[in-house]
Amino acid sequence: MKPILLQTAAVITMDDSRRILRDGIIVVRGNRIEYIGSAAPPGFGGEIVDARNFVALPGFVQTHIHLCQTIFRGLADDLQLLDWLQLRIFPYEYAHSASSMRASAMLGLAELIRSGTTTIMDMGSIHHEDEVMHAIAGTGLRAFAGKAMMDVNELYPALRETTKEALASTRAQAEQWHNSHDGRIKYAVAPRFVLSCSDALLREAHAMTGAFPGMLFHSHAAENKRELDAVRARCRMDNIEFFEHLNILRSNTCLAHCIWLNDKEMNLLAERHAPVLHCPSSNLKLGSGIAHVPVMLSKGITVSLGADGAPCNNTLDMFHEMRLAALLQKPIHGPTAFPAITALELATLGGARALGLHDDIGSIEVGKKADVVLLDLRRSWTPAVNEPGENLYSSIVYSCTPENVRDVMVDGRWLYRKGEHVTLDESAIRSNAEEELRNLLGRVKE
Repeated sequence: MKPILLQTAAVITMDDSRRILRDGIIVVRGNRIEYIGSAAPPGFGGEIVDARNFVALPGFVQTHIHLCQTIFRGLADDLQLLDWLQLRIFPYEYAHSASSMRASAMLGLAELIRSGTTTIMDMGSIHHEDEVMHAIAGTGLRAFAGKAMMDVNELYPALRETTKEALASTRAQAEQWHNSHDGRIKYAVAPRFVLSCSDALLREAHAMTGAFPGMLFHSHAAENKRELDAVRARCRMDNIEFFEHLNILRSNTCLAHCIWLNDKEMNLLAERHAPVLHCPSSNLKLGSGIAHVPVMLSKGITVSLGADGAPCNNTLDMFHEMRLAALLQKPIHGPTAFPAITALELATLGGARALGLHDDIGSIEVGKKADVVLLDLRRSWTPAVNEPGENLYSSIVYSCTPENVRDVMVDGRWLYRKGEHVTLDESAIRSNAEEELRNLLGRVKE
């Protein structure tokens, strides 16, 4: 494969110095970045991509997604978390067939790629997880993924397994998929949340990560006040305290939301280096609350961003999440508490750190994987590309939308080129998803 040279208007590196290289050059060889500079290396003999009107930045890393829910978009509005699960999401997930699961995953992947996301951590449902994994593999996205594990479900008893079944099926999938496709796909065990898991399942799921280097533990925690009351009633302590009690609060314990934390829990997250997966749009739409991210960051907690599932958002757009993440904190902590560069850090480096991939992704640096997005800032809603560096951060976080994304590269391979998908047919995916949703809703009514 010939090397690729990207000539850009600017390279936002997100390296330790937060360099922005005007008229920057990136050379990609294979799946790695070989060179970054302000002039082409002498004797370059590969493909030259003229991107002199475009800004390059690291691909977005979304650390909490539910691809299995994408086709439920718009079908679970105006509900709080436990009602949302009981009345809508659990019945819909139970009604999934293999074909509807694949359709849902493909629809979500198309949206993620075209909006600049290059890496995700996904939580599936109990059944048909292989369809999600095959979809990820075929599209070329980088991912951690895993089936949801539930051996308790008082909200919707039909959607659960025995502890033995959940552990056995998860291990079998991990053996097949973890570190597959040249390491692009990894497995994350995914006990859904405390209220859907026995103590034994939580302990054994985390213990399983020890048998697979680089595997993560992915769950929800402290999202909703009613949930919190139920956790206290069952566990006689709060959510993060309970994870610590079970000895499963570790650096590979990735916890979505973490809105309702007491001081002890905040300190435990910092001490155990457990990452928080912040989902601002979902937290607002479900009326769950606002996580105190500036406090977390001040304590050294790794925080990243994710859109969550389409029915509680209703978009998988990282630009939207960055903007909301920054704006939400300003009325609480002051207008300087969460600048645009911090939001971009959470969307790139923060996600890479949460997933333990910061040596490979999250910034544009020599030796790292070639996960690169090119943005067209020549739009009426976007300031000029020749603005000062801090204004570029502002433009990306506060002004850009997926319409600014022109090209997306993962592992040195174009997934989205000149505004068109390379690895999938978006029109066919959408048409298929509409048909599969009609069939799924018919099964829910049976």
